[in-house]
Amino acid sequence: MGVHLHLPHLGHEKKKEEGAVGVPPKGCMTIKVGQEGEEQQRFVVPVMYLNHPLFMGLLKVAEEEYGFEQQGAITIPCHVEHFRYVQGIIDRDNAAGSGGHHHHHNGHHFHLAGCFKA
Repeated sequence: MGVHLHLPHLGHEKKKEEGAVGVPPKGCMTIKVGQEGEEQQRFVVPVMYLNHPLFMGLLKVAEEEYGFEQQGAITIPCHVEHFRYVQGIIDRDNAAGSGGHHHHHNGHHFHLAGCFKA
């Protein structure tokens, strides 16, 4: 059981909306983050985030909220400050992993509680 992404034009989006950002750098993707009623912010994140359990959890929430028919950037229904917190964990985990350390992610799942709707 996993999250399946259909990203046929990743990195090749045309500007469809006002203020759209250009193509992200190679190895990165653009996502939008923000809960309903909150201004959404764009983030450019490394595609390696797709392999991280915390990001997979956020994608699962996006799937449940919006389905697979999203147009353009993936939208994650999470408060921006919570996403930044999760992003910091992912970045630390990836930095630790690149140093030859093995890091377990089991203790992080509770940190996402603020991202999900009650």
